[in-house]
Amino acid sequence: MNKHPPVRPYLILAVCCSSLLMVSMDVTIVNVALPAIRRDLQASASGLQWSIDGYTLVVASFLLLAGSTADRLGRRRTFQAGLAFFILGSLLCSLAPNTTSLVAFRAVQALGGAMLNPVAMSIIVNTFLDPKERARAIGIWGAVFGVSMAIGPLVGGLLTQTIGWRSIFWINVPIGLAAIALTAKFIPESKPTSSRRFDPVAQLLIVVLLGAVTSAVIEGRRLGWSAPPIVAGFVIASVALAALLAYESRRLEPMIDLRFFRSAPFTGATLTAVIAFAAFSGFLFLNSLYLQDTRGLKPLAAGLCTLPAALAMVVCSPLSGRLVGAGRSRFAVVTAGLSMTAGSLLLTTLRPDTPLVQLVIAYAVFGTGLGLVNAPITNAAVSGMPRAQAGVASAFASTSRQVGASLGVAIAGSIAGSARAAYFAEATHPVWCWSLVTARRSRPWVS
Repeated sequence: MNKHPPVRPYLILAVCCSSLLMVSMDVTIVNVALPAIRRDLQASASGLQWSIDGYTLVVASFLLLAGSTADRLGRRRTFQAGLAFFILGSLLCSLAPNTTSLVAFRAVQALGGAMLNPVAMSIIVNTFLDPKERARAIGIWGAVFGVSMAIGPLVGGLLTQTIGWRSIFWINVPIGLAAIALTAKFIPESKPTSSRRFDPVAQLLIVVLLGAVTSAVIEGRRLGWSAPPIVAGFVIASVALAALLAYESRRLEPMIDLRFFRSAPFTGATLTAVIAFAAFSGFLFLNSLYLQDTRGLKPLAAGLCTLPAALAMVVCSPLSGRLVGAGRSRFAVVTAGLSMTAGSLLLTTLRPDTPLVQLVIAYAVFGTGLGLVNAPITNAAVSGMPRAQAGVASAFASTSRQVGASLGVAIAGSIAGSARAAYFAEATHPVWCWSLVTARRSRPWVS
């Protein structure tokens, strides 16, 4: 039962968006700090990949559990627990003595992150009941993501350059503590009348599937794609996927309800999210290394270079929300695909001395694509399921993003991450060609 008096919907939206600001800003901050982390901790290319993918992999693995847990135990309670874990993980990351411990502490952070954005979206969906108002709220949510993208590289660059990379994790503490207090004061507890039971077998299979395929992709180039550990990783992932599909299809209350994938809009939105975020996460990972290691820019200057991408997202995210509210989701997704294709095309000729004007244009075009695609993906996911399962619905949308982000960093790093600075720009060309092909093949199945 709701023990709080009714509050203004947009006040609830603001509190929920604070978690998005913190989590999304953290991702961009860490990307800017990667060269400094590599120098200080003597990290390898795969170590840098794991510092990003260790986070996204855990988030992707436990998002569905977090969504269903929020529907069972209460959304506000789960949201506050996520904030607490994220703060703890951030403090531990700032104390990491080596790459292994940094990856482990990032996993603690990720446990909190898994409980934040999908649960916050669930709260928003259950607050904004009118479809058009919900679409606008999702547009604002996307704009906050764009703002975090704008602030993150600048704050991360400034902190890394002046205080050191460890300070990038301190900024999460005041934001997280404020969000906990505001949640307790303004967000009422809510949960549906019925919810799904915990599914430990499916949860284990998801962890094995994502962990095996990500590990194989990250280590494949170093060990060789035909090496026994790599082949074993792909075999384990295939077996886990087959077992997951067979097991879930027989359960009365599955963690992953396969019936939802009978909907072409829902399936299309999921695949589009994987493709879009794989391209964008690979873009962030490689360009941070390119700008600082190859071009020799300071962290703050590198952050400024990526600002056009963030500003494009700030502008396009609310525009995309309005397009979704007006029933033009297909137009938004088509335009997003064209934008990311054009951005990839501009980077296929990247050189150490590529004019900054070309880089700025490419970054802005890339940001336009991601800003436009976010709202229709989220809206298609949450609109395709009952409101009583809003936690699971929003978790599906977030999981597809995180899976794409993990694969994007794994693939991009495996192709170009170990190249020397002098040859790094040329080594990224296959990544941009891959992004170009996948962006062109993504189809607007959302309605």
